[in-house]
Amino acid sequence: MINSKENKKYVSNRFSIAPMLDWTDRHCRYFHRLMSEHTLLYTEMVTTGAIIHGKGDFLEYSQQEHPIALQLGGSNAKDLAHCAKLAAERGYDEVNLNVGCPSDRVQNGKFGACLMAEPELVTECVAEMRAVVDIPVTVKTRIGIDDQDSYEFLTRFIHMVHEQGGVDQFTIHARKAWLSGLSPKENREIPELDYPRAYQLKQDFPQLSIAVNGGVKTLEDSLLHLQHLDGVMVGREAYQNPYMLAEVDQRLFGSDKPIKKRSQIVQEMYPYIEKQLSEGASLGHMTRHMLGIFQAMPGARQWRRYISENAHKKGSGIEVVETALAKIPTELDV
Repeated sequence: MINSKENKKYVSNRFSIAPMLDWTDRHCRYFHRLMSEHTLLYTEMVTTGAIIHGKGDFLEYSQQEHPIALQLGGSNAKDLAHCAKLAAERGYDEVNLNVGCPSDRVQNGKFGACLMAEPELVTECVAEMRAVVDIPVTVKTRIGIDDQDSYEFLTRFIHMVHEQGGVDQFTIHARKAWLSGLSPKENREIPELDYPRAYQLKQDFPQLSIAVNGGVKTLEDSLLHLQHLDGVMVGREAYQNPYMLAEVDQRLFGSDKPIKKRSQIVQEMYPYIEKQLSEGASLGHMTRHMLGIFQAMPGARQWRRYISENAHKKGSGIEVVETALAKIPTELDV
C-alpha cells in the first residue's frame, strides 16, 4: 500500500460545496467565502484539455478563497499529472478527480462516472498525479453506474484506488449514475439516494476519509450525516440559498464569531465587485451568484428583479447592487 498521507497536508472536508459547472466560478467562491471561513470550496470541473490547450487562465482564483480544491476532468494520466502539478504550483489546497459526472459530453471525453468501470485506469491516473504533487489528490465518485451498482462493485473500486493509487479521501455521491437514458439533471434526482451505502463504506474502510454528497438541504441534514461520516458536500442548495453558509462555522466547526447579516455580506462584496469591474469583469457575472441571499425575506423578489433587469446593462456598476439592497427592509435582516 502507498503511504498516501506522506508529505501531504489534508484540508478538512467536514463541510464543502460541490463543484457545479457554470455555477461555482471564482466570483461565486469569493461570495461563499464571505459567509464561511472553514468550508472547503471546489472549482467547477475543469478538463485537462482546457488547462493545457485552452485560451485564458482556467486556474485563476483569489487568495481569499482558501481552502480551495481544483476538480479535474480527464483520463490521460500524464495530462492529469501535468495539471495537478500546475494546480499545486498555483497554491491550490487539493486536487480532485471527477469520477461522478454522467453527461454524454463527459463520457465522450472518457472521464466522469464512466471511469468507475475502469478502476485500473483511475488508479494509474491518481498515482501519477500523487507522484508530482505534495497536496492531497482526492476522488469524487458515485455509488455505481448502470447495472453495475452492487456494493461489491463499489468496494472493489474504492479498494483498488486506495490501495494501489494511494487515495484516502473520497466524496461519495450517494446515487448511482445512468450513463444513458437520463440527463445530468435527471441523474441528480431519479436514482434513489442510498446514504447507508456510504455509511457502510466508512465502517468497512475506517482508515479513509469519506464524505457524502447528494440531497443534502440543511445543516441539520449535515449534522446527521456527520454522525456516520467525516464530511458532507452540499450542492445546489448552497447556491440557491447561500445564506445557509452563514452558520456553518458556528454549528459545524465550533466558531464563536458572530453570524453575519445578509446585508453585511452583500456590502462586503462591494470592494471585490469594484475591483473586478475595474479589470473588465461583467457585473452580471458576479451578481448572478448573489440573487438567493435574501431568499424567503421581505423584499427578496424586488432584490432579484432589480439586479436581473439591470446588472447586464452596459456600464452597470456597484450602484445597481446598492439600489437593490435598499429594497430590503434592514430592520428584518436578523
